[in-house]
Amino acid sequence: MQEIEISQLRALTDLIKQRHDYDFGNYAMSSFRRRVQRIMELYKFASFDALMEKLRGSDAKYFQEFLSEITVNVTEMFRDPTFWVELRDTILPALLSDNKIISIWHAGCSSGEEVYSMAILLKEMNALDKVRIVATDIDNAILAKARDGVYSAKNMEVNQKNYERMQGLYSLDAYYKEQAGKAYLDKTLVKDVSYREHNLVSEVSFAKFDLILCRNVMIYFNQTLQNQVLKVFHESLYKNSFLAIGSKESLIWCEIANKFLVVNNEEKVYKKVKD
Repeated sequence: MQEIEISQLRALTDLIKQRHDYDFGNYAMSSFRRRVQRIMELYKFASFDALMEKLRGSDAKYFQEFLSEITVNVTEMFRDPTFWVELRDTILPALLSDNKIISIWHAGCSSGEEVYSMAILLKEMNALDKVRIVATDIDNAILAKARDGVYSAKNMEVNQKNYERMQGLYSLDAYYKEQAGKAYLDKTLVKDVSYREHNLVSEVSFAKFDLILCRNVMIYFNQTLQNQVLKVFHESLYKNSFLAIGSKESLIWCEIANKFLVVNNEEKVYKKVKD
């Protein structure tokens, strides 16, 4: 397949913004191109123009599928186990010692594995009832999957290994039931989680939090958009609260870097020290 040109991608982002009010103009173009090419192969579009024509149409269901493919993030439970150790041993105890109830925002929560990981961690710390969790994503379809908490059973092997490396108290299968090749997570873990659609690209701060997790999302954004999103996170944090980002991401270069203190550079955890 012939590589999609930048001018074509610009035409595509313009169309999506005008017709569907989603702005992909500041996504990292190399990543955006790969995902568009994957969509063309997946849906067997004969040409880029055929994809454009489909998106010009009134098929809302197809656009939802397109959105899911463009924004999908590969995720797993307890990804980067040493990060979860840092949360359990340092960050969460610090927050829980100062507050009766703390608030956590999972931004770009995707299919919800990270939210379940957090709930399990908090349950093992006897702190699940002391935390208010908000989980957001741009994609309603993926949010529905997060709410359901049903995953492929074959994925649970890597999740179990991560949980063991994080030194969980039990075995991960204490938190799910397997049936017909599916793993059904214990929904009581997330009964108080608020799931909501939220677009990091175009929306502003909507609440204040003690901890924000946005891991492996900003790698798909260009520098302009990363700056914009980080400003939203800064506004959404109480002073002396924490932000966790992905292992390949950084705050060092951003416009508001001086308003954060590096807590753990290896695990990419930062503390807001200035308003």
